[in-house]
Amino acid sequence: MPAPAVSVIIVSFNSGPLLLQSVQAALGSSLPVQVLVSDNGSEDGSMDSLAGVADRDPRVELYRGDRNRGFAAAANRVLPQAQAPWLLFLNPDCLLEPDTLARMLAVLEDWPDAGIAGPLIRNADGSEQPGGRRREPTPWRSLARVLGLQRLRPGDHRFADFNLHRDPLPDAPVAVDAISGAFMLARRAALDRVGPLDEGYFLHCEDLDWCRRFRDAGFTVLFVPQVAVVHHKGVSSRARPVRVEWHKHRGMMRYYRKFFLGAHPRPLFWLVGIAVWARFVLLAAWLTFERRRS
Repeated sequence: MPAPAVSVIIVSFNSGPLLLQSVQAALGSSLPVQVLVSDNGSEDGSMDSLAGVADRDPRVELYRGDRNRGFAAAANRVLPQAQAPWLLFLNPDCLLEPDTLARMLAVLEDWPDAGIAGPLIRNADGSEQPGGRRREPTPWRSLARVLGLQRLRPGDHRFADFNLHRDPLPDAPVAVDAISGAFMLARRAALDRVGPLDEGYFLHCEDLDWCRRFRDAGFTVLFVPQVAVVHHKGVSSRARPVRVEWHKHRGMMRYYRKFFLGAHPRPLFWLVGIAVWARFVLLAAWLTFERRRS
């Protein structure tokens, strides 16, 4: 086999039939790839469906976990087995086209300072998915979002949302604060300097943390709008929506403590914490009501 140009790392947890589709799509890339699937103790048979693929195709390696250790821990577990100069951290519900990786690497040849890059993330209906290009969610931006201040002062950049999907799509690659964790293409040399994902996050916000650390190390976080992938969002998390929201809000608070605790007035930090957890309580109540009603 030729040496892989990209090592594709897929973390799975009860990902259903889309896991097999995602692996097969990655194997269909026009570039030579290595596919590493790190499972978090799935019980839905999705890993069993890959066993035959791994037996037939030496490009596929399966790593089964005994329990759910979270995204970052599962991804980091297989890093030592990655052989390529580029590492793609890909969600199991994200489907590549045959030329996706080749087009991304062609762009990155002109951006030697880019340490990590992501494409345009689309929903199944073709619309742009939130999170594919983001400003940093500072405590102030998050508070403004929770309180809906951007609706009161539309057009005021001080109250702008950190998601950029409602802004006009750029016609060329641009540097952003963060890309989506559904598709993170990292330069191995940059990753070795920045370090692996922070395993203190269980689910959500580890991508924000990583992008921040790439930027702090002097690398560009690149959004590539001319390359698009479809992300069938949330396949693994639909069974436990309240638990997912708990980890999302907990991850955001960890992010704030890690990067902003000493940079903002304490009262603002406390107010943000109250707003974040109040939002979680209201959202958890709504999700529980909806689930019981259905």
